[in-house]
Amino acid sequence: MPRIHLDSLVKRYGQTEVIHAIDLTMEDNEFTVLVGPSGCGKSTTLRMIAGLETVSGGEIYIDERPVSLLEPKERDIAMVFQDYALYPHMNVAKNMSFALRLEKRPRAEINQKVTEVAARLGLSDYLHRKPAELSGGQRQRVAMGRALTRDASTFLFDEPLSNLDAKLRGQLRAELALMRQQVQKNMIYVTHDQIEAMTLGDRIVVMQDGYIRQQGTAETLFKEPASIFVAGFIGSPPMNLIQGSLQQHNDNLVFVASGIRLELPDDIAARAHANNNIDAVTLGIRPSDLVLVQSPDRAAPDNTDAAQTLSLQVLLSEYIGAQSILLTQSGEQQLRVELISADRVAPGETLLFKPRPGSIHLFDTTSENRI
Repeated sequence: MPRIHLDSLVKRYGQTEVIHAIDLTMEDNEFTVLVGPSGCGKSTTLRMIAGLETVSGGEIYIDERPVSLLEPKERDIAMVFQDYALYPHMNVAKNMSFALRLEKRPRAEINQKVTEVAARLGLSDYLHRKPAELSGGQRQRVAMGRALTRDASTFLFDEPLSNLDAKLRGQLRAELALMRQQVQKNMIYVTHDQIEAMTLGDRIVVMQDGYIRQQGTAETLFKEPASIFVAGFIGSPPMNLIQGSLQQHNDNLVFVASGIRLELPDDIAARAHANNNIDAVTLGIRPSDLVLVQSPDRAAPDNTDAAQTLSLQVLLSEYIGAQSILLTQSGEQQLRVELISADRVAPGETLLFKPRPGSIHLFDTTSENRI
């Protein structure tokens, strides 16, 4: 299996640099997801790996071999595009076998490969249909099947599910995860959907403005975001981010913002002191990490410390089945809270919440880096 390495990779269009000397190594048999908002450079990076975009600087290595000057067909890769890129005049079988027929593989080998891949993707009954006779989800399966029949060392996916409705996206995402278990290959997947990224990727690479902001497992990015951007991008609902300042009160460090006053845990306070970041800071806490400790029909526990709680008024309650998402307010601050739906509350109620231990994040507002 090849190991793919991007060494100070740069892309320019004229005088405009859109990829800024990024370094990234994708290990053998790894599902790597490039994720970020539109225009962050993730698809451009993927197309350079594929050979569909020229490299302006740096180098791409596949299995320690420089490939930046090689044609796409010389890189041993297969790619699945957002718009399927199927030949409308060919049926499913011929679309899936197109690359094998170009290579003049034996007919028996081609038929066996198409039959195996079609069975894996649930396409066995559609091999004689044209793309126009298929649903969007079936067309995307054909596009994936065409890549799989090639038996390439690396598979590239450029937002393959973005044209599908929510139900189909969920279904095909699960099928991709199952396919990934069956096909032990390198896979690089581009998406703007952080849910896709978190559910599919062994490693997630978060990009912004042509830079890699952070990479790691879904758990690492969720629990230890390196910056305000990553904290706000990864997670649904997104992390609450509150700009404020720090004040020393007796032996404790307190975060202060309009309507918010919260005593910080000792470990966060120690890092803030060590970094001398005691002026403009941003506090982050995920909606799921705010625990309800008091409501109109529930008394707060006797050991509740007011300095470590938030009193929030409910503006809106969105019931989504097992959970409810609350939009709350304190002073000028609006925060989202995620509750199990058994804790039903109504707009206008004022509730008391306590952050879970270890759930508070603190960022330098100027550099946007985590403290």
